[in-house]
Amino acid sequence: MPAQHDQAICIRHWDYSETSQTVGLFGRTLGCFRGLAKGARRERGSFSGGLDLLTRGEIGVILKRDGELATLTEWDVQETFPRLRDDLPANRAGWYAADLLGRILPPLDPHPALFDHTLLLLRSLGSGEGVDRAMLQFQWSLLEESGWQPDLTDPDPDARTLAFDPVEANLSLDDGREGPWRVRRATLVALQAACGATTWTDDMESIQRANKLLAAHLRNVLGEEPATMTWTFGRLPVGGQRPRQRGRA
Repeated sequence: MPAQHDQAICIRHWDYSETSQTVGLFGRTLGCFRGLAKGARRERGSFSGGLDLLTRGEIGVILKRDGELATLTEWDVQETFPRLRDDLPANRAGWYAADLLGRILPPLDPHPALFDHTLLLLRSLGSGEGVDRAMLQFQWSLLEESGWQPDLTDPDPDARTLAFDPVEANLSLDDGREGPWRVRRATLVALQAACGATTWTDDMESIQRANKLLAAHLRNVLGEEPATMTWTFGRLPVGGQRPRQRGRA
């Protein structure tokens, strides 16, 4: 069986033996899969640069039947993002992205747009610039591609605050009831920018609130709050059950 070629981001890796690794990869055209890289830890071979977490490389891979490890035939590292190893918040945010990809995406389900947003986030974390916007775009893309995106329909353009229903995953008028999460108008504007409905705001505080709202929504999708989420966002809105899935947009 001939090898397929793709660019991929390493989102997991485990030592398999003294010379080999088992890896989890997110390919741009192949989606997420696990594979065995025989000889990846040797100094010489077809795995230049080694397979390290949160690096991008060009891969050759032979895919197997469902449940079987793919066989990696080559890996040529292209980007390494060294700041993720030196900066703790950047490291945690990168771990969060990799963790969510592995938890939410089914195997071998391609998501090229999400791959591009993941790469944009890693590059932003690597440079330290535009991180909050890149994180918001990543989280929105993950939700949209997996069919869990919230409905951002605005029930009242004149309202200064709205209510987000964590089960229905939509917005309504804020009538003071307990249960829905209060959402400021500026937070909704930031969310609309992430989905391409409007231009970006310079209000970084609103972008950070929008990130926390999407993280809390993702927590409800998963049914638990991963440690990587807590490390990245701290305290999140409480309450809510698993939301309704809308289907891939």
